[in-house]
Parts: sequence; structure tokens; C-alpha cells
Amino acid sequence: MTTHADQIRSYFDACSSGSSEAVAMHFTEDAVIYDTNHSPIVTSVAIGEFWSQIHSKWDGAKWVVERVVETLDSAAIEWRMEGEAAGAAFQIRGSEHYEFRENLIAEIRQYWTFDPESLGGGLIKYPYGEAGRLGFDD
Repeated sequence: MTTHADQIRSYFDACSSGSSEAVAMHFTEDAVIYDTNHSPIVTSVAIGEFWSQIHSKWDGAKWVVERVVETLDSAAIEWRMEGEAAGAAFQIRGSEHYEFRENLIAEIRQYWTFDPESLGGGLIKYPYGEAGRLGFDD
């Protein structure tokens, strides 16, 4: 049986490969990624294309899952990304929350920022005010 942790690790391997098709196959067709660094990415195809572009920006880009806590239909992870820019190695760390539908990733909420001087205050265009969402105030 494939666990959410297995699915996430497979997704990270696909990100590390640079293949947009390999990334897209891990998502529902209408999937969305919310992030602190940019507007939401919507649809599996757009997500695949996005990660292919990110992979091509850095030499040796590799994403690694460090910790996973999962429930029946969700998971939270801590991760790191390693790469090289202008001849210097670097590492970025972050955390994410995943929601699954039919064993595919339906939504990711990413919590990290590339610029350590500007930590950000929340996910860009995330519907915090909608019922049932993180941060909803009844």
C-alpha cells in the first residue's frame, strides 16, 4: 500500500528530475499550490511546468523530505532543497501541508521564504476566511 509519505517522496524525486510530466502525475487535475513567495499555481500541468522551471534555475537542484506526519487525507512535512548558484552551494528549508484526493495531491500549502530577511506573513491569495480553512475564525 502506498502511503502519503511515499507519494510525497516520489513527488520530490520527480521535482529533482526536472521532468514536468513526472511532477504533474502526482497531482489531481485541479490541484493548487499556495505559497508565501508567489501567486497560487493551479492545475497539475501548471505545477509540473513550474517545478521544471525551478529545477533549471539551479545546478544540482535536489529536494529532500526530512519528516512526514500523515493522517487519512492529509500530511505535514519538513523538507530541504539543495543546489548551487553562481558556483556556491546553498540549502533552503521549509514546511508544507498536503491534502490528498484519490491518492493524489490536491493541495499544498508551502511555508518558507527564499529571502531570510523577509519572512512573510502568510500564504499569497490563500482563502483564510473560508469555512473549514486554517485560520478561519468561527
